[in-house]
Amino acid sequence: MRPIIVTGTDTGIGKTIVSAALVQLLGARYWKPVQSGLEEETDSDIVARLSGAEVLPEAVRLSLPASPHISAEAEGVRIDPETLKLPEISGPLVVEGAGGLMVPLDDETTFLDLFARWGAPVVLVARTALGTINHSLLSLAALRAAGVPVAGVIFSGEAAPRVERTIIEMGGVAHLGRLDRLDPLTPDTLRAAGDALDLAAIRAAMEAA
Repeated sequence: MRPIIVTGTDTGIGKTIVSAALVQLLGARYWKPVQSGLEEETDSDIVARLSGAEVLPEAVRLSLPASPHISAEAEGVRIDPETLKLPEISGPLVVEGAGGLMVPLDDETTFLDLFARWGAPVVLVARTALGTINHSLLSLAALRAAGVPVAGVIFSGEAAPRVERTIIEMGGVAHLGRLDRLDPLTPDTLRAAGDALDLAAIRAAMEAA
């Protein structure tokens, strides 16, 4: 079984919450290869709190909450993308990217380049709000052009059936479910919301890759 990679059309759209839900559902471990911003609760901290699962240490930890290549430059370091390899572990693994696909790791390499090298299936997290059709279809086109296997799209936010259908049909991908905004956001409410996700399709993508 290959890992499943969670990416998004933008930053702050719910990738970490989706990742925590998948960790719960799959009984998986979690890995965030690059963390930019350490002052507040990190994505790894959030997933650990919501899922109770094992979280693997980040390969790169940067203090400044910015694009990784800018954060690294501010700290006088350089991220070497060649050193970022998928962990070799037994059992399912959920890997979360940073921001969107074209976020740079250095001045030459993006997360999309990294995903293409890894060859693991990707779940795209997309908002249901205004602007999501353009962002989602561009992201799906970029994934396909890079030869990255796409498991499907998980939507984040209030239901927008017509918008969701447009992205799924024009993007030619599977609808893997939707997570609404959860208030309160707890392990129990996340577990209940996770029932709306198509776990069978996600497992099939991980096994087929």
